[in-house]
Amino acid sequence: MSNYLDISKISIDFPTPEGPFRALDELSLRIKKGEFVSLIGHSGCGKSTVLNILAGLLQATEGGVALDGKEVNEPGPDRAVVFQNHSLLPWLTAFENVQLAVRQVFRDSMGKAEMRDWIQQNLKLVHMEHAMHKRPDELSGGMKQRVGIARALAMRPKVLLMDEPFGALDALTRAHMQDSLMEIQRDLNNTVVMITHDVDEAVLLSDRIVMMTNGPAATIGEVLHIDLPRPRNRVTLAENSDYNHFRQQVLSFLYEKQRKVVEIPREPAVDEHEAAPARGKVAGLVDRLVIVGNGMATESLISRLGTDHGWSVRVLGEEPVRHYNRIMLSPLLGEETDLDAITPRDDAWYRARRVTVSLGKRVARLDRQRPCLYCD
Repeated sequence: MSNYLDISKISIDFPTPEGPFRALDELSLRIKKGEFVSLIGHSGCGKSTVLNILAGLLQATEGGVALDGKEVNEPGPDRAVVFQNHSLLPWLTAFENVQLAVRQVFRDSMGKAEMRDWIQQNLKLVHMEHAMHKRPDELSGGMKQRVGIARALAMRPKVLLMDEPFGALDALTRAHMQDSLMEIQRDLNNTVVMITHDVDEAVLLSDRIVMMTNGPAATIGEVLHIDLPRPRNRVTLAENSDYNHFRQQVLSFLYEKQRKVVEIPREPAVDEHEAAPARGKVAGLVDRLVIVGNGMATESLISRLGTDHGWSVRVLGEEPVRHYNRIMLSPLLGEETDLDAITPRDDAWYRARRVTVSLGKRVARLDRQRPCLYCD
């Protein structure tokens, strides 16, 4: 079915003291049955708002959503949601947490024995049959999220909605969960809509990546079709030129086409004999900026400092950085750039580095305190 999930020109306004705030503006998307679609974009672009509208938790101000030909206007078991927080009841075992959802949906259509077998089958699907009688405080973060996925799948939803389901997990556990999700989708052919900030995760899992523009009045900026054969293996794809091409297209959209820039008014000239600002504090005379990021994003920022702002920029030096996570690249420009998705690689193009640049004693303002990006 070509239009299994049909999102038609949805807009939503939220009331504020200054008047209605338009978060989404005429967003349209058609999703096929069995398709895996990821939503990606900067923080505040309305990804979770879209998911909440699909779940029936929010009502669009304009436009509408139809699933399998029926209008979506309230929550229902045909749309199961998996949140970043597993939301398990701590006094119930893994089996009982799944049982709670199954009873709500199938109380009139399943007998006790059939219900028990169905719960066990779904726990086995996420490799949690060995821990079905353990409570959440006896489970690791990844195991809790597996139970949450089993609970959602046990409702036999038409669409699985996932809001950064692996965002709180460590990198290794996240990789295992991504592999498990690919197995489940292959076996069940679920229709999945997932929010993620992880570019690699989006490319690995998705049939299409929907890239959203910055808010307010956010909408779809670009849709990228991921034409990679399944099943997919992350180790093999690391050397795949198509995979890296798709990855770069997403990064280009996020960090070049849709970079979040807030104009900072020019400050009056400051006496050069004034004391330099303390590291990480607001305002002051700045002659050096230390940037931590990947090669491409760092070079982009340095170029903009020189060309877009007319500043005298000179690279003073650079050094490799072994580990980093969620670095905000340029609060100097009022820009939030989430580099959580970019991880160090052997390839110099992706390698994390710390670059020190001279700004020619320009007056600048740091919007936030950041340990890895500072003026001194």
